[in-house]
Amino acid sequence: MRLNELKPAEGSHKSRRRVGRGPGSGRGKTSGRGHKGQKSRSGGNIPAWFEGGQMPLTRRVPIKGFRNYTRKTYEVINVCDLERSGLEGEVTVDVLRASGIVSGSRKPVKVLANGEISRSLSLKVHAISAKAREKVEAAGGTVELIK
Repeated sequence: MRLNELKPAEGSHKSRRRVGRGPGSGRGKTSGRGHKGQKSRSGGNIPAWFEGGQMPLTRRVPIKGFRNYTRKTYEVINVCDLERSGLEGEVTVDVLRASGIVSGSRKPVKVLANGEISRSLSLKVHAISAKAREKVEAAGGTVELIK
């Protein structure tokens, strides 16, 4: 097979409609555009969202709420996740990421108090709830907050 012998698959290539080729073609004279108006002119296309001068939907709908751009979002884990993981000794954010408890995102990590913990851990995380801190310290562990 040579490059000059290549042909598209049967039925995949459809020839374009030739308009403006006389009255017998069924697409002569105005070429299917009708008479006058913006859409009959060359270059006369209007965007799909245009509503004919009516107040657009995006401007009619009220603004609801706001987005707090200073909000800090955390990657949240629970005390029960730490218990289930089987981690020992010093547990840092990098250790949590490596073990798969925390996803690979670069968000700061916060520990919440859901569940129980029996192991003594030395936690180094960005934030921890008061109840979770109590549970970790009651199990003989320590908590250090990092920036």
